[in-house]
Amino acid sequence: MASRTLASHMSGLSIAAAKENVSPNSKARDGEPRAAGAEGKDAGAHDVKRAAPSEVPSQKPRVFSLGDFDIGKPLGRGKFGNVYLAREKRSQYVVALKVLFKSQLQKAGVEHQLRREIEIQAHLRHPNILRLHGYFYDANRVYLILEYAAKGELYKELQKCGRFDEKRSARYVLQLTRALRYCHTKHVIHRDIKPENLLLDLKGELKIADFGWSVHAPHARRTTLCGTMDYLPPEMIEGQDHDDLVDVWSLGVLMYEFLVGTPPFEASGAHETYRRITKVDLRIPSFVSPEATELLRKLLVKDAKARLSLEAMEQQPWIRKHCGSMLSQ
Repeated sequence: MASRTLASHMSGLSIAAAKENVSPNSKARDGEPRAAGAEGKDAGAHDVKRAAPSEVPSQKPRVFSLGDFDIGKPLGRGKFGNVYLAREKRSQYVVALKVLFKSQLQKAGVEHQLRREIEIQAHLRHPNILRLHGYFYDANRVYLILEYAAKGELYKELQKCGRFDEKRSARYVLQLTRALRYCHTKHVIHRDIKPENLLLDLKGELKIADFGWSVHAPHARRTTLCGTMDYLPPEMIEGQDHDDLVDVWSLGVLMYEFLVGTPPFEASGAHETYRRITKVDLRIPSFVSPEATELLRKLLVKDAKARLSLEAMEQQPWIRKHCGSMLSQ
């Protein structure tokens, strides 16, 4: 009989706390989760078992604890904790388990930001947005149960390649455009689009993976200066109100970095970077095609209202030239 998928257990799970008495056997000596399995085998994509929807009965949201998972290899390390490959024992469903240390979150004063990130990402359902299945916590840590993106960080892939060809760049730009359009229909502004916040799944499809600076803003314009320096739009730097059009600017910056290998306004220091952004000092190399150059100049516009809309992206010659098969999907 087929095993239930973890997704079925996660159905409706948005706020679930673990039992405080997590088994000591679940922890390594350094306080981090212990690697899985007496059989000496990491959790892996080939171990995933899936059930047909008709085989998955409806049930109440399940409360998870660390003991429900086999912990495999580390996938990444961050400021507030680490990410591990993991497998839910009952379903054998493979996930990425993000482990955040409460002491680090409290020290940085970002508990509210984490709560907002969880609230936003848990409600988003799009093929180009990393799924947050749920979360739980114990006395010392918070655990986020995330979709596993097997090919890892897009940033590392860009570093390895130097820059992407135009066909590959266009495919990523279209996928990101669709994800951002979906976010905006849900009144979510991402505000921190950059290669480090994007992952690739087993098929090489792009996934937005980090919503740490995102905000749900159905009515008001925002004033917070946030995000990453090279990707900040002019209106944020100049202290003006901003809305979801900041994501259009970031899309243009990302497209440029895909094609060229560096951000468009990169400079030796923050002051010069900010100056180049506010002046839109855009220098496009000659090897970038005329169609791509035209699109970049439509996205990287100082007047936010004059930027090309996300809705118009799929009609642009550069996208149509390189993404014909995707446009019918």
